[in-house]
Amino acid sequence: MRWYTKLAYGLMWLTARLPVRVFRAFGAALGGLFWFTNSRKRRVVEANLALVRRDLDPGPRTQLARECVRQTGISLVEVFGIWTNPRRTLASVREVRGQALFDAALAAQRGLILCAPHLGSWEVANYWIGARTPFATFYTQPRYLPAEALLRRLREGGASIQFPIDDSGVRRVFRHLREGGVVSIMPDHVPRAGSVVAPFFGVPALTMTLLPRLAQRTGACVLMLFVERLPHGYRVHFREPPVALADSDPQVACTAMNAAIEACVGDAFTQYQWNYKR
Repeated sequence: MRWYTKLAYGLMWLTARLPVRVFRAFGAALGGLFWFTNSRKRRVVEANLALVRRDLDPGPRTQLARECVRQTGISLVEVFGIWTNPRRTLASVREVRGQALFDAALAAQRGLILCAPHLGSWEVANYWIGARTPFATFYTQPRYLPAEALLRRLREGGASIQFPIDDSGVRRVFRHLREGGVVSIMPDHVPRAGSVVAPFFGVPALTMTLLPRLAQRTGACVLMLFVERLPHGYRVHFREPPVALADSDPQVACTAMNAAIEACVGDAFTQYQWNYKR
């Protein structure tokens, strides 16, 4: 890393020693700013909730949107208290639900795909998994190259392998899974290629086919994974998805995958990234 990248890392390392409650307070304040300035994030959240929560009257839906925007602010700021501080992050995990599923999938040694949507504190999941087994993720290379070195350093203790989101990266992930490796994929990205339109909370949404295709072609285990933000820590969740997620028909598989994501979001609705224009 160049000197200025090292300096940025050092400043973030020092910042991460502040109490977690400080980051959450600043994040909540940032979320309040997003709300009161009628920011783009607020408008996107309100537009998304108008589609997926038609069961709510305007007043309650507005209150729900406001809490979603507040949680968005917390998600953006809290990560600075997670990066570079894996010991505290791991100590803050109060409960793990479904760990037996994770342990069994590792023991099977036939590859494991972690389907991890943008829900809760997903950076905590990287540290929790990384403390137990090497695993891989996809990444998008930043336009500013020194930022890539900084991000890789900040995420030390998490993913041990990072594959680029391109054809070569996909081929390497296939090989990694066939060798019994573990890979974490965020399934709710708007895909650049390889997609179908499948219902998500009853709304047609462009959905990636990569994860179901990996599951179907490699025979790897698939588990849903998310980290719920608690008032004083975190709760890690593992769940089995519907069997249809690995169906050979992309439409069937993606519909099942979106249903599995919905079920996870139902446990921590306001912590989902509703400011994402999916």
